[in-house]
Amino acid sequence: MAQTRKRKDDGSLAFHLQALQKGARKFENVFQSVARMILADEIEKVVVNGRTTYDFKLFRQGPKHAIGMFDELNSFVSFVKDAAEGGSSKEMAFVLVGEPGNGKTFFVDYLCTCYRHFLRQDGNRKYSFRFTGLESIGSYGRIDKIESQTYEDPRILGMNLGETQEQGRKLLADEFGFKAKDLDKIWENYRPLGACSSYIFNDLRVHFDDNLSNILKEIQIFPVPLSETLGTVTGKYAAKDKITSSAVDLLGEESIQRLLHITDTNNPYRFDLRRGALARVAGGGIHFSDEIYKNKKDLVQVYLGVIQNRMIEIDGYRWPIDTLIIATSNNSEFNRFLAEKEEAPIIDRCRVCYVSHNTNYRLQAQLTDYAIGSEAKTTLTHELLHQDPNLNYAASVSAVLTRLARSEKLTPIETMKLAAGEVAGEKSIKTLAEVIDTLNQEADITKRFGQKGMGQRNLGRAIQLLVESSETNEGECMFAFDIFGALERVILDYVTDANDRAKYQEDIKLARSLYRERVMTEMFNAYMDEPQAIRRDVMNYVNMIIGIDAENLGPDKMWKYRDPQNGELKALKIDQRFIQSVEERLGLKTEEQRETFRTSVRKIYGQKISLEADYDFMDNFELVKAVTDVRLKSDIAGAGSLVGALANRTNEENQKLYDRMIKTMLGQLGYCRTCAQKTIEYFCTQDDEG
Repeated sequence: MAQTRKRKDDGSLAFHLQALQKGARKFENVFQSVARMILADEIEKVVVNGRTTYDFKLFRQGPKHAIGMFDELNSFVSFVKDAAEGGSSKEMAFVLVGEPGNGKTFFVDYLCTCYRHFLRQDGNRKYSFRFTGLESIGSYGRIDKIESQTYEDPRILGMNLGETQEQGRKLLADEFGFKAKDLDKIWENYRPLGACSSYIFNDLRVHFDDNLSNILKEIQIFPVPLSETLGTVTGKYAAKDKITSSAVDLLGEESIQRLLHITDTNNPYRFDLRRGALARVAGGGIHFSDEIYKNKKDLVQVYLGVIQNRMIEIDGYRWPIDTLIIATSNNSEFNRFLAEKEEAPIIDRCRVCYVSHNTNYRLQAQLTDYAIGSEAKTTLTHELLHQDPNLNYAASVSAVLTRLARSEKLTPIETMKLAAGEVAGEKSIKTLAEVIDTLNQEADITKRFGQKGMGQRNLGRAIQLLVESSETNEGECMFAFDIFGALERVILDYVTDANDRAKYQEDIKLARSLYRERVMTEMFNAYMDEPQAIRRDVMNYVNMIIGIDAENLGPDKMWKYRDPQNGELKALKIDQRFIQSVEERLGLKTEEQRETFRTSVRKIYGQKISLEADYDFMDNFELVKAVTDVRLKSDIAGAGSLVGALANRTNEENQKLYDRMIKTMLGQLGYCRTCAQKTIEYFCTQDDEG
């Protein structure tokens, strides 16, 4: 029993190779590991901007995961998969280029976290080796243990046990029982030992007179540490000031401490590679170079050599590395670098992926939640700070509209709705796909779809301005309407281009009109004392135009139908006046126009209901607005319009209506007293109408 335990824990090369043969441990390069990690998880087919693509569920896990980025993720996965299959990508770096605040660094950090978690699982862990008993050789002074500086896999050592590759194959077959087909597979990832490992192994060979069993006793296998803070397996190098940065930061340098011990001046172990960022991730790790093109030229040249040859080279000594190199850059730095024609070789060795901003306002809601923060917010006096239920919508719509390029074929709102997979009147998703194709032909990257706009950092700044304002602190509520003023302030302070500023301010005005429509809907729900009142009326209109020509429609205009959403049998009275009023609000004057619109609604309902059983047409802004207007602007309870009743509370009946609506907003719609009162005040003004 004790002998079995000892064999399990002895850390020998023999045990490691045995575990590899049994499949308990793996020998694969970094591209194979990353590809296996991503593709082993669930993959879903999705339609984005009219095109079918894939959504990799690995990137959608945890409380703070990647949102959107469908095209970018597909590019990255294809790049890694190609490299894993021996394609040209294995000699390239993957570079994410885009505006600040669109999630480039977040994506790489998230990938690195996933990779560390993946390597902690049984069977996935990376191993390396160390040489022991070196004091007996005599030329290493008081250094008795040396780890592989580049965390080489023990299998690399196994392939280099002989003086030639043929001898190495023979030793693995004779001493460790490997079959020819296994050896062929292993040799697909063959690379020589690094300079210092090769030198030390040769010293042991000479010292023990080529006795393999004695040599192997001085070799220990250990798991590669997965500490984020040590920079092993996943490491980051951020571009530094031109004076303080040097190639040492990446490659390492000669170590004075080691020279005090090592008497043999030819020994490459005198170079401390771990002083550089690359060696720590060289054993199947991910190297993240932040703002790669901000580095000075000699560092970029170092990257060129590393990317192309996958080698660390110092003074003629070479250390092969197994590293996935991912870099980021903003548009301006990348364009400046491109302009320097002599730097073309480095661009040639990069797979450039242009990262766009998120243009789906529904997905933006999750990103806006990130910007607002998950922790409960408080005022400066430590009172709980309430969040207006419309705040996220107002901020998300504003941010997304700034990211949408203008087009003659689509209005900004139509573009926004189609990009979110929603209905935009008679405009189809094919129109959006055509617009995107046209924009993506632009040589100037910033003119392509989603490449320019207010990023996540600017949205975060607007939230900060909102939270720090005296109105927010006094009212103890982050009122949605105030976000527009905060965003306008951010545009003035942080957007330098005059044309961009003008466009973004127009987009904010458009977002305010959408917020206005939402407030109208909320007011109707509050008036009806029911959170889903407007949704019910929209669906009533839809069901009425479906049932208006039904054969079983009696003279009383009652139509019985089975609700596809819950299977219940329902009866509905076809109200011709209500249908007509809604269609007048939609600007449908002739009978032909009305019938065309009704046919399109029926068609949409038929298509959507098979995919989404609870589809409710609430994404159809025009229809929702028309139904809301018909119900709100009509004479209510003989007290004039709702606006008039709420604005003029001099009589008791109007005051009762106001109090009842406030009560509904507090109890059922998620408002606090501050934002409920402010929303009603805003509703009573003529601001942002139309």
